Amino acid sequence: MLDVQMLTKRFGDKTAVENVSFNIDRSMMIGVIGRSGAGKSTLLRALNCLSDVTSGSITFEGQEITGLKGAARRNWQSRCAMIFQQFNLVPRMDVVSNVLHGTLNRRSTLATMFNLYPDSDIHKAIEILDRLGIAEQAEKRAEALSGGQQQRVAIARALMQDPQIILADEPIASLDPMNAQIVMQALRRIHEEDGRMVIANLHTLDTARRYCDRVIGMRDGRVVFDGTPEQLTTGAARDIYGAGADFSEAATSTEIETLDRSQTYAAETYA
Repeated sequence: MLDVQMLTKRFGDKTAVENVSFNIDRSMMIGVIGRSGAGKSTLLRALNCLSDVTSGSITFEGQEITGLKGAARRNWQSRCAMIFQQFNLVPRMDVVSNVLHGTLNRRSTLATMFNLYPDSDIHKAIEILDRLGIAEQAEKRAEALSGGQQQRVAIARALMQDPQIILADEPIASLDPMNAQIVMQALRRIHEEDGRMVIANLHTLDTARRYCDRVIGMRDGRVVFDGTPEQLTTGAARDIYGAGADFSEAATSTEIETLDRSQTYAAETYA
C-alpha cells in the first residue's frame, strides 16, 4: 500500500530525515518512536505533502506522492488526514463547525466563504462526534473543551475527510495519562473498525507496544528499528533513544498505574 524509499529531507545544512525506507503492505496501526528531533514529525509532514522532500520517493497504491502540486496535492491530503499535537482547531468556533472543516477540500470557494454545509455533512459530523463520545459538546466552542476532548474533535475532523490514512503527530504529547489512553483507544478503534491505516508519532514505549501492530524507531533522522511490539526490547529502546544502562521505561510511561508506582517510589525515596 505505502512504499517509502530512500527518503531524505534537508533544511539548509541540517538533515532531518536521511535515507528512510520502509514498506507497509496492508492496513495496520504503526507507531513511530524516538527522541525529540529524531525526524518523526518531518517524516509525517513529508507523507502528507506538507513538506517537499529533498530526495527519495513515496508511493501509495502505485501513485507517486512526492512532487504532487495543486489539485493533485490537495486530493492526496484529503486521502491522508493529519492530526496535530496542538489540535489546530478554531478556538472560538463551535465543535461541529470545526469537524465540518474536514470537508473543505471538496467544497466550493463560495460555500466555504459563507460557511454553508449540506444537512448530510452536518448529520455525519454529529455521528462521528457521537462515535468518539463527545456529541454533547457539538454546540460548544472548541476553546471550552478539555485537551482530550479537543483532540477527539481533531480526530473527528480527520474522519470527515474519509481518509485512507490517518497521520497523528504526537497526538497525546500534551495530554494527561487518562486522556492519552482515551485518544489512543479511539485511534485503535478507527483502525480496527474502519480498516484505515494509522501512523502515529509517539514518545512512549508502552503506548507503542499496547496499541500498535508495528513500531518504527528513529534516531538522528534514520530508521534504527523496524519490528513488532514484542521485538521492542529494552535493549532496542536504549539504541533508539541513545540511552545508557540506566534507561528506565517508567520515565516514558503513559500508563496510570506505572506513573502512580513511580510517584510513590519517588515520594518514599526522598521523604
